[in-house]
Amino acid sequence: MVGKGLVVEYFLFHHETHETHEKGKTEEILFRVFRVFSGELLPVLPEKITSLQNPRIKQLVRLRDRRDRDDAGLFMIEGYREIRRALEKGVRLNELYFSPDWFLGENEPALIEQAKQAGAQLFELSKEAFAKVAYRERPDGLLAVAAQWKHSLNDLLVGRALRPTDAPDVGDQPSLSELWPTGKPRPTDPFLLVVESIEKPGNLGTILRSADAAGCDAVIVCDAVTDIFNPNVVRASTGVLFSVPIVVSDSMAVHTWLKEKGIRIVATTPDTPNLYTKADLRGPLAIVMGSEQYGLSQFWLKESHQLVRIPMAGQADSLNVAMAAIITLFEAVRQRNG
Repeated sequence: MVGKGLVVEYFLFHHETHETHEKGKTEEILFRVFRVFSGELLPVLPEKITSLQNPRIKQLVRLRDRRDRDDAGLFMIEGYREIRRALEKGVRLNELYFSPDWFLGENEPALIEQAKQAGAQLFELSKEAFAKVAYRERPDGLLAVAAQWKHSLNDLLVGRALRPTDAPDVGDQPSLSELWPTGKPRPTDPFLLVVESIEKPGNLGTILRSADAAGCDAVIVCDAVTDIFNPNVVRASTGVLFSVPIVVSDSMAVHTWLKEKGIRIVATTPDTPNLYTKADLRGPLAIVMGSEQYGLSQFWLKESHQLVRIPMAGQADSLNVAMAAIITLFEAVRQRNG
């Protein structure tokens, strides 16, 4: 029995359905939360935002800009797959914005509930309001805001590859040790990808995705031109941003660290006779890739242990840096698994 004026702290969840344009088919679009108050069920719904002038809408639009992202220490995660992967990796979402009018499937309510249980504050947006804040041409009705994080070179330990669980971290990203799959042995021969001055967010995101597929232990971004929290980096990485350890530093510091740890540096450039397939890519290894327009700087060309190239049979003298990364990484995988 519930006494008058007494709030009972538990919640009941109800999912609504509605008819879709396909005859006879229903789609789950929204959940409702209820709490017991004085013996009555009172709905506790996410705040609904319809005005394009709402301060939260304006803040989300500002997060597209790097300066505003860095000033706020926040970034946006847009899309079902990206948000799901962020939650799976323990990234704490500050806020989750959703718009049922844009949903593409039937799993969105469950993901919204998962984000809520993980501590995210929920906001429902009208179709027009979500279109205003979305970065994609065809959004799927889900957008989250999370805190940025930062890892240093000292968080990567050769031999154990990743730092112990008691290592301090900045932000709400899991520690690097938590990113390492449970039960998988720590590598004694680190396999790293180093990229210098990558300009295009889409390329950086694709490079992260490729490094994940190749099983790289970490990606080190040198002299960053685009930041890793750019919405296009998050999108192009398909959420791999949350699973691959990433360190941002300057080239000189990275080179010094690699040298101290005894990691061999192999740099890619079209200006060498050495084919990448002939190089020894086993053992402790860092593959270094340069920017789209200028390639690697003279610093890396001079300080690397070996220069390699991908042969070009046509008129083009170079490949897109993301494509070149995939080719070189998987040659290393072939050798290391052979």
